[in-house]
Amino acid sequence: MGQLDGKVAVITASTRSIGRGIAEAFLAEGAKVVISGRNAEKGAVALKEIGGGDNLHFIACDATKKGDIEALVNGTVAHFGKLDIAVFNAGGVDKTNVVANMTDEEWQYELDFNINHCFYGTRAALQHMLPQKSGRIMNMASMYGKIVTPGVPGYITNKHAIIGLSKATSAEVATQGITVNAICPGFVWTDMFEETGPASATAMGLADLNALGDLMASASHIKRPNTVEEVGAACLWLASDLGGGVTGIALNVDGGAAPY
Repeated sequence: MGQLDGKVAVITASTRSIGRGIAEAFLAEGAKVVISGRNAEKGAVALKEIGGGDNLHFIACDATKKGDIEALVNGTVAHFGKLDIAVFNAGGVDKTNVVANMTDEEWQYELDFNINHCFYGTRAALQHMLPQKSGRIMNMASMYGKIVTPGVPGYITNKHAIIGLSKATSAEVATQGITVNAICPGFVWTDMFEETGPASATAMGLADLNALGDLMASASHIKRPNTVEEVGAACLWLASDLGGGVTGIALNVDGGAAPY
């Protein structure tokens, strides 16, 4: 018996990196999982590589678009018959700028990519979870939802807001059998980091990708990157029956980098 036998989950931005790690953790414990991403070709590759058979399905979704998020949630129910677990994992630093120079378009994109994606997803998921009086919702924040760094004000603001949204929603639905939590990863070594990191390392005058990884991990107590498997394990715990008494928290998976 797996911890998630009979459960149905949807995860945004899950054809690779952290989202894929969460999907694989859920599948291994018996869940049926819908993964998503903007690129249908990458989705097809992910389906083949993960190998979940009939328990795994892909739906294309641009997480910056309300209609796509709602269609993803509703499409999950249409395909697997219900929704038990929703992980809103998309987001990050994309179109950014310092506050003094940020355009309206850059700011709006940051809002859509991060906090709005979690809000629209949570709202859509609750339409299915409230009638059944059960469910698990997780919103991907960051250790930067608890600390700040200059130069990425949209990211910092949104990750703080995601924690607030999760806590506020939890207070509204906790008595209905639904938990809502935020996940706060620190530096996680992912395939995306391996793709984008070398250019950053060169720009910073560092020797290589490993040197950049060491620098980014130095803020943590464990002095190493976290892994996608560690983030997936945290989400698995919150998604399981064992996590039923845990709601309204912002769970750090950061090796001790955040101060609280």
